[in-house]
Amino acid sequence: MSSAPSTQGKASSPIRIARRGLMLVLSSPSGAGKSTIARNLLESDASLEISVSVTTRQRRPSEIAGKHYHFIGTREFERMRDSDALLEWAEVHGNFYGTPREPVEAAMSEGRDMLFDIDWQGARQLQDKMSADVVSIFVLPPTMTELQSRLHRRAEDSEEVIRTRLLNSRSEIEHWREYDYVIVNDDLDEAFRNVNCIVNAERVRRDRRHGLFDFVDNLLTEEPAR
Repeated sequence: MSSAPSTQGKASSPIRIARRGLMLVLSSPSGAGKSTIARNLLESDASLEISVSVTTRQRRPSEIAGKHYHFIGTREFERMRDSDALLEWAEVHGNFYGTPREPVEAAMSEGRDMLFDIDWQGARQLQDKMSADVVSIFVLPPTMTELQSRLHRRAEDSEEVIRTRLLNSRSEIEHWREYDYVIVNDDLDEAFRNVNCIVNAERVRRDRRHGLFDFVDNLLTEEPAR
């Protein structure tokens, strides 16, 4: 008596359903931990790529041009802004920041996810222009005292800059209601896990996966094996 061949132990190819990429926006007051969370996401998820902003501020010693930011002059920034080459832009702490349009639009159409480490002003512009694509997360510090300590431990800014960042942090925090998700970063590992869960859930949302139409059509017309 013959039996059907066993499929146990055989690896099956994962089902790939075409989708549009998402725009993951991380914002926080300076020192709350969004850049560390962003770095951990990029290191753990090869399918996520950073949107490299342009900025007119000076490069910090730990930063690499082209990786952390594209450092440009004010005149070049104004040219990009006025020619609509930026998806969003903002002035933060006396410096300009912006997101180049072309690489983001190319990535989204190819189903690649983009990570944005930007402030509330930039997040609001992205939400106004591309709300269906944006997943926004605001990261809060556990206390203002801890926020101040983190800025000092970072040891990359002068005392004057730190005072300015602390002064501005309160007005930045007031925009927390504009975000889809809010995370308190009192434990970095837990905060990272929460962000990772959000990303995974948003990737399988029905309205992002245009390939579901063909997949379901094929599923309904498939004849079961006899």
